[in-house]
Amino acid sequence: MSLMTTAAISTSMASTAVTLPRLPALRCTAVPNLPCRPFPTSIKLVSESRRSSLFRIKASEDASSPPDANELFADLKEKWDAVENKPTVIIYGGGGVVAIWLSSVIIGAINKVPLVPNIMELVGVGYTGWFVYRYLLFKSSRKELATTIESIKKEITEP
Repeated sequence: MSLMTTAAISTSMASTAVTLPRLPALRCTAVPNLPCRPFPTSIKLVSESRRSSLFRIKASEDASSPPDANELFADLKEKWDAVENKPTVIIYGGGGVVAIWLSSVIIGAINKVPLVPNIMELVGVGYTGWFVYRYLLFKSSRKELATTIESIKKEITEP
């Protein structure tokens, strides 16, 4: 290329870069501008008596810090060493993995059949509505559900 052609190209590129118009910022949203809601400046703490024992956090630990991997593996090794019948645990674990895989295959096959997924979704929505009406809508039924859950937890945790 000659020097004149190079100069012409560079000046045309420079003029193009300089002469490009600035586009206004476009807002692509269907939601109108709403005023910001003020956030509360204080957080109401739940009393210790109302907290469930399942959700208590040790005061010495920081909830945001990740668990130490070495400590986790040491705890797992300690628990595995405490297991008396290791082959049974392995068989149950393998059976659980196979059951999850098999249920995934069955659900995938059911989803391919026309109209069945829609019926299953309708059954799920209906059951959810019944559950909310039966156990969550009224105060007495919420208490009944809480006592049922507590009794099941006691059955599981107590020897």
